[in-house]
Amino acid sequence: MKKLYATILAALCASAAFAQQDQIFYSFSFPNVAHHEAEVSMRVSNAPSGALRFRMSRSSPGRYATHEFGKNVYNVKAFGINNEPLTVTQIAGDVWEIPHHDESVKITYTLYGNWTDGTYVSIDPSHAHLNMPATIMWVYGTENRPIRVQFQDLDKYGWKVASQLHRESATDYYAPDLQYLMDSPTELSNYKAYSWDVVNTDGKTEHIHLTTHSADDQVVIDNYGKMVQRLVLEEKAVFGELPTYDFGDYTFLQDVDATVSGDGMEHRNSTCITQPAPRVAGYEKALIGTFAHEYFHSWNVERIRPKTLEPFNFEHANMSNELWFAEGFTQYYGELLPCRAGISSVDDYVDEITGLVNAVLNTPGAKNESPIQSSRYAVFADAGVAIDPTNMANIFTSYYYYGGATALALDLRLRSEFNMTLDDFMRQVWLTYGKNEQPYVIQKPYTITDLQATLAKVTKNPAFAADFFNRYIYGTEKNDYAALLDKAGLVLRKANSGKGWIGRIGGMAQRGRTGQARTNGEGYAITSNTVQGTPLYDAGIDAGDVILTADGTSIKDGEALAEVVAAKHPGDKIRLTYRNRTGEHEAEVSLKEDPTLEIVTYEKAGKTLTKDQEAFRSSWLSTKVK
Repeated sequence: MKKLYATILAALCASAAFAQQDQIFYSFSFPNVAHHEAEVSMRVSNAPSGALRFRMSRSSPGRYATHEFGKNVYNVKAFGINNEPLTVTQIAGDVWEIPHHDESVKITYTLYGNWTDGTYVSIDPSHAHLNMPATIMWVYGTENRPIRVQFQDLDKYGWKVASQLHRESATDYYAPDLQYLMDSPTELSNYKAYSWDVVNTDGKTEHIHLTTHSADDQVVIDNYGKMVQRLVLEEKAVFGELPTYDFGDYTFLQDVDATVSGDGMEHRNSTCITQPAPRVAGYEKALIGTFAHEYFHSWNVERIRPKTLEPFNFEHANMSNELWFAEGFTQYYGELLPCRAGISSVDDYVDEITGLVNAVLNTPGAKNESPIQSSRYAVFADAGVAIDPTNMANIFTSYYYYGGATALALDLRLRSEFNMTLDDFMRQVWLTYGKNEQPYVIQKPYTITDLQATLAKVTKNPAFAADFFNRYIYGTEKNDYAALLDKAGLVLRKANSGKGWIGRIGGMAQRGRTGQARTNGEGYAITSNTVQGTPLYDAGIDAGDVILTADGTSIKDGEALAEVVAAKHPGDKIRLTYRNRTGEHEAEVSLKEDPTLEIVTYEKAGKTLTKDQEAFRSSWLSTKVK
């Protein structure tokens, strides 16, 4: 036995020495933060033979569209043994090559970043906010090597490190491979922290950390941390357990300031949340929804993972068929769980699901395309940048809201038809495709067929599962939301019944997009698409047209047009004059009834809530934390 132990020890030592030789080392320094620059060094030992190619990424975990991160690196240089300069050739916008090199290669470059969100990089005297695909170059052929990262200048700026990277010292961190490093956003700042422990169902303790870079004092962050703590337990109750975090820690990286871009980006053991508010204090309820959504991703997406996203491609965005589930069902729970946790009211929640129902019933995209098709469009829509206008208002409904409305319908149907809940379905998906005790490994990526099979298993009704998927996932049919919501004592009705409506311009019921129309001094200039099915669209009026008069009244802006319409009823006609590059024209516009829907409680509608409805609503919206 002693001889065997000695042999094993020798093998482990040899393996460790080999791993040390194969490691990738990154170092970050910040000599020019006032001008948003970092200096990055990457050292590759035992470099791959032949011409060495390295690159910046074009996509980022959690973001489904392609982004060009190579545009913000420059001063690219390479060195061999004894710091001898090596020839570097740029062979594409984001790819470089070293034709001849030593066994050890050091690559250096300058990184620029001045945009704080979940996708890009932001560097200034207050912080270095690093999303890794926008930050690091990587060498082909080294993707599976362990990685060590060092952050310099921390004391110089009074910064601390917040990251899901494994901490080895105050400045040194570890990632098992490139995929993990890319999935590890890092905030360097003088953030404030609130931490707590959760004893998981298996008896293990998971450590949860809220790190907040904001203008708040510690008392505010502590109180907000207690709110997030309640939310974490409510989410745990859905699945019956927390995930096993790879290093025993989960970290919220929150950055709150009026100058940042609003975003939430999930990662395996952390989430990056940027909130464009002056501070946390006074905005707690407005900010908490992003936490609810992103933390739910700790299960759904990060461990319950679609096969189309595995492995993640850093050279071009993966196209996925399942974002209606990965993001849409997460959207549903992100709005539901603050209500269950007692952070938001029933009325608050009803306002949230009103948006879901309007998105699925009142947008051309949902009318003409399935949730699967909306998911595929994410490669263009998910914070994708385009100079030329698109026709998104007429062809795309966000998979967040489309999937969220589908989850709402499925939850209400499971409750009323099967005496079970969407929680039961999500828990079974977790146990089959997500739960995993192996670090860094996805247990079994799922397909749409797998989700249908799981629904059949949970309900013990394959016919129901097949019908639901054929009609509402593969197809474009819509559930009877009015009847389903009525079971919880909620009324679905027209928000502006009997009022004339001319339509919205560039309107999409998703992420607050309302399109654009502007005044040019000579009329009301339409600069975004009119929407299919609206009176303006039917009259042939669209982007590029300038409305001059309505029933003889001069129109200078949207408010003036709305005043004319306000006095009308559905079926009434308005005579418009408008101008475009072909000249001046007239159009007779037939007004319709505004299709916008609202959901209100029976109580607000002046109706009497039955005991069955009250019990249904309570079972749906009350806390599940025991």
